[in-house]
Formats: sequence, C-alpha cells, structure tokens
Amino acid sequence: MKNPLEQLAKWFDRAAERQARHTAQRVSRRSVISTLGQAMVCALAVPLLPFDRSGEAYGAEPKKGEFKNTTDDEACDYWRYCALSGTLCTCCGGSVTSCPPGAEVSKVTWVGTCQNPTDGKHYLVSYNDCCGKVACGQCPCSNHQRERPGYKMGLHNGINWCMANDRNAYHCTVAALVGIADTP
Repeated sequence: MKNPLEQLAKWFDRAAERQARHTAQRVSRRSVISTLGQAMVCALAVPLLPFDRSGEAYGAEPKKGEFKNTTDDEACDYWRYCALSGTLCTCCGGSVTSCPPGAEVSKVTWVGTCQNPTDGKHYLVSYNDCCGKVACGQCPCSNHQRERPGYKMGLHNGINWCMANDRNAYHCTVAALVGIADTP
C-alpha cells in the first residue's frame, strides 16, 4: 500500500505540470515579459508615494489644545509641536531648529500656527523633516491641531516630506519659528 502523502504529492505535481503546459500554450513570452516590466515599473514607483506616519504615536499625543509646556523640548506637549507629526529631533541628536549630524533638512515643509502659553501670542512654526538617515524612532509625536485632510498635500502633516530630497529616508522633524501670526 502506498503512502497517502506520496500519492497527494504526485497528484499535485501532475496538476501543476498540466497547468504550466496549458499556460505555456496560451500565453506568449512577450506578454509575460511585458507584464513583468509593468510590475517592475510599479514597484519602482512605490517609494515616490506619500508615506503616512499618522498612526505612529497616538498614545504620546497630548490632549487637544493642551500645549502648556514651555521648557521641555523633548516632550510632545511642548507648545511648538502643536502640529508636529513625527519623531522629535531633540531626542535624536539635533535641536528644535537643526537636524542631527548626517541628516539634511527637507526641501518642502508644512507650517502650523501654535500659541506660546508664556506670552499668549500665536507663532508660525515651520516643520521640516530631517532626511537621509534611518528613522530615529525616539520621542514619537502625532499632534494634529488644525490639520487638514490628506488629499490637500500642503495642509496635511502625516506625509513623508523627504520625498523631494535625493536621500528621502525620514529621520526626525524640527520646529523652527518663522514669525508671529496675524491675529484674526
């Protein structure tokens, strides 16, 4: 008596061979090469797509509107970080306004308006991703104060802004003051 697993393996081999021969008779080499070429082009285009970091750190988010911290720039509730979504450069060898060594500032940016609790004024804050190094992964924040939907690219903060750089790996984010916002 034959082993049932051997019989199953032989049946599977015969079925696979029949299917391969049937496919070879119906499909040309050119169409296979064309399909493989299309798949390779699509695979090369994937890194160009926006990268969503919005799910990184929901547990680290401060409560809505609770940006009272004026001194600790390594905490997500620091007032400058009201619209920052990413990893803080202050925890990755950089500062609030400069990228760590080996990383370069993104060519594109998003701007938020944050209120400084010390003087009560609203400031324009430029959020620049630092690019070209492996993601730091320390001090992740996901603040979405006054964020707009993702289909308006310039108004959405959960995008990999490093995609415009030659070295487009995301490392961390800085928050540089641009100026005082006009009061409404």
